[in-house]
Amino acid sequence: MPPITPHTHTPRVVIYHQTHYTRDGKYISLLPLLTEATDVVNITHLILAAIHLNSPTNIHLNERPPNDDLFIPLWEEIRVLQDVGVKVLGMLGGAAQGSFQRLDGTDAAFEEYYVPFRDMVKECGFDGLDLDVEEEMSLLGIIRLIDRLKADFGKDFLITLAPVATALQGGRHLSGFDYEALEVMRGHQIAWYNVQFYNNWGNLTGFEGYGGITNRGWKAEKVVAGVLTNPGNGTQGWVEAEELARTVTMLKVLFPGFGGVMGWEYFNSTPGGEERPWEWAEVVGRAVRGD
Repeated sequence: MPPITPHTHTPRVVIYHQTHYTRDGKYISLLPLLTEATDVVNITHLILAAIHLNSPTNIHLNERPPNDDLFIPLWEEIRVLQDVGVKVLGMLGGAAQGSFQRLDGTDAAFEEYYVPFRDMVKECGFDGLDLDVEEEMSLLGIIRLIDRLKADFGKDFLITLAPVATALQGGRHLSGFDYEALEVMRGHQIAWYNVQFYNNWGNLTGFEGYGGITNRGWKAEKVVAGVLTNPGNGTQGWVEAEELARTVTMLKVLFPGFGGVMGWEYFNSTPGGEERPWEWAEVVGRAVRGD
């Protein structure tokens, strides 16, 4: 019997960041993710949300252009995170629909929207893009987008997708195209999937949901388990941080090569809440690393 090769993959800790200011206008700093860490940076990837293609000349990060003065401290901190090795991706799409429909038309219409979007991605200095397709899109349309991104940004540019859990379990979902077909055709270009086990599309209180994905042939290395970091961030799917840590410990045992954990979103993550949102990453990071 040949020797068993151990898994060398390190699970990811991914946090989304969409709310950049508090309700009273105070900037929400990312730097405590570094300064409050004891001896290691607890996150591996930060995903900045959300990019919207409103028109070829109107591309927004949430409700403003990415170069708006409001985002100056955000971009400064993102460069610090990148300097210490955290990969920063931009998130396209999400609950606000339209961006992917606009990229799913004729070749001429695709170019009209894609070219200014590509230029914005370059200007922002992202290490990759998270494609959160929560609207109907064709399989050929998502393949065309992935192919162009890889052609324009190179093999090291990270491309992830953010399907709801049922999309990888063979059930109904939000994206239109078949994720299993996409993985067969372009899996070599997709780094991993940030799978949403929340908002009534799944849960991570046990192991059945994750197992329901790997049982269909998905590699655990590519399945990052996503949860809400605060019960106020969605309708269902919050897992208390310490309980999540225990679940992660078992997922690592049950599913060798476990892909990691994703949290939506940073600004009010429990247990610290809005005052200490970095604590979620500390608790989850320790569990992922096995500290």
